[in-house]
Amino acid sequence: MSSTVVVRDDPMAIARTSVAALVERARAAMTEFGRADQARVDEAVTALAWSIYEPGRAHELAELAVADTGMGNVKDKITKNQRKTFGTLRDLMRVKTVGIIEEDRARGLVKYAKPVGVVAAICPSTNPAATPVNKAMMAVKGRNAVVIAPSPAGSETTQKTVDYMRAELKRIGLPADLVQCLPLPASKELTQALMEAADLIVCTGSQDNVRRSYRSGTPAIGVGAGNVPVIIDEGADLDDAARKIAASKTFDNGTSCSSENSVVILDAVYDQAIAALERAGGWRASAAEKQKIQSTLWQGGKLNRKAIARDACVLARLFGLPAEAAERRFFMVEDAGIGPDHPFSGEKLSLVMTVYRARDFDHAASLVREILEHQGRGHSCGIHTRNADHARYLAERLDVVRVLVNQAHTFGNGGSFDNGLNFTLSMGCGTWAQNSISENLNWRHFINVTHLSTVIPEDKPSEEALFGAYWKRYGR
Repeated sequence: MSSTVVVRDDPMAIARTSVAALVERARAAMTEFGRADQARVDEAVTALAWSIYEPGRAHELAELAVADTGMGNVKDKITKNQRKTFGTLRDLMRVKTVGIIEEDRARGLVKYAKPVGVVAAICPSTNPAATPVNKAMMAVKGRNAVVIAPSPAGSETTQKTVDYMRAELKRIGLPADLVQCLPLPASKELTQALMEAADLIVCTGSQDNVRRSYRSGTPAIGVGAGNVPVIIDEGADLDDAARKIAASKTFDNGTSCSSENSVVILDAVYDQAIAALERAGGWRASAAEKQKIQSTLWQGGKLNRKAIARDACVLARLFGLPAEAAERRFFMVEDAGIGPDHPFSGEKLSLVMTVYRARDFDHAASLVREILEHQGRGHSCGIHTRNADHARYLAERLDVVRVLVNQAHTFGNGGSFDNGLNFTLSMGCGTWAQNSISENLNWRHFINVTHLSTVIPEDKPSEEALFGAYWKRYGR
């Protein structure tokens, strides 16, 4: 009597074989594209932008994203698909990434831009169309190829988006394999294999994926968790602040990592600010309603997927709120606690915003610091104020990459037409969040630079010039 042992194929081995074929095609496309001049590169970037900016496709991909993920709303996703793409295209068209990009005659330096290689672009379910295009545009601007790793929750939208990008590249006579997507269904094995095979990883999404990218052995750019707190200062234009906070909080049903999660209001204007937020569409939850919201929004210690990024009317029903609450735009929960035992102090990915009362500005700044230390360190905070010193205080004292003044965070953090931040959908949060960049992801992160150095007149100061002040004070 004999028995047959069936050995199952190793999922990682299968994934590595599949990814190797994609990377090989990507390198072949890069070789062909490597001969492109700046004008041709810019044509390629414009083609990628048009793949999602074109109104029909922007609408189609927005509808598909909502159906695919169950998160957000079509109207705002159309705006995101077009606005972020348009702003990124503006930024990219203004820079040079082929050949000599800088010449410093005084220092005898000439800088040449070179590709980084095949980019692994790990993308989130919250932006399954806009983020792949955003990263692809930046990667191709540096004459790289990119392979997109979709989130399982948004994989159909991402695949359709990549199909449109590839079609636009073909239309202008460029290799479609400059942009590829991992085969569906998406899996951790495929994503891991891509991380290991690529030359650079750019990871946006879950912190689990970010940590895995760091451990992959491939250079990686990750992003930190969002949990934006914003101060409403004494003397702020309260109605202007409320309108901006409401517009930002409700955009795409709170899916953005830049969405305001907490508002810290100074005691001197607390009641007036709450009234302004109510006029802007906020529902002020009672103590009993707060408990209902908490028990629904978190299930088993985790955010309830049935409640995140849902329309306000849906949330009102889920929370068991009165009928009039269903007509409001977002929900305000007042709290005083911060930390693991106070879930409202963290990111909520929903139309729920926590409100804190501060005695004065120093107390408000302290609350913002504590919130960020709990979650969101390095990411962002904001203030609505007429006092420039208060804004500068936050920038000087808090460990964040971005401090926005009198702005709607969702529309300003990732670049805006009325601020100087780069347009992006990936916000670096510095070493505070274990990230390698402390700025918005941009084209600079997708090029290597060769430095041509020539001889210049000697630039060697005397010992006295460098040590003199030290010797005079402390002796030799």
